[in-house]
Amino acid sequence: MAAQKKSAPNTIALNRKARFDYFIEQEFEAGVALQGWEVKSLRDGRAQLKESYVTVADGEVFLVGAHFSPLQSASSHVNPEPTRKRKLLLHKKEINKLIGAVERDRYTIAPLSLYWKRGRVKVKIALARGKRQYDKRQTVKQRDWERDKQRLFRSRQ
Repeated sequence: MAAQKKSAPNTIALNRKARFDYFIEQEFEAGVALQGWEVKSLRDGRAQLKESYVTVADGEVFLVGAHFSPLQSASSHVNPEPTRKRKLLLHKKEINKLIGAVERDRYTIAPLSLYWKRGRVKVKIALARGKRQYDKRQTVKQRDWERDKQRLFRSRQ
């Protein structure tokens, strides 16, 4: 078994690319409206947020493009659709804040992680601004320097 990055035991999926591509301004926690087979799939850890995004339509917020792989043992009468739109459950005040930021301030909404909280599936979404290419290079430089700094400290001790 390959060594995987350690994360919290309740984490299902992370979108690490989002932190690289966007400046994260504000984070929100949202519930996800799921079908039964999706919950079983998530319990097995079969989710991916890599190419997913969040849209706002008719005063509702949806998670689009998240891939939940169906289990082989799923029921025969259920027709699983792995990348369907899933409704996110937020308070009206939070939805209005997101709509205002997206429409007026040119923000985007990015999903950051999918996790369990008290037996329920939650998704952490963020109001984010896109990074330019030079910002991404600066982020890579900063990350490399932090890694080298840690190596130097370890070798000195």
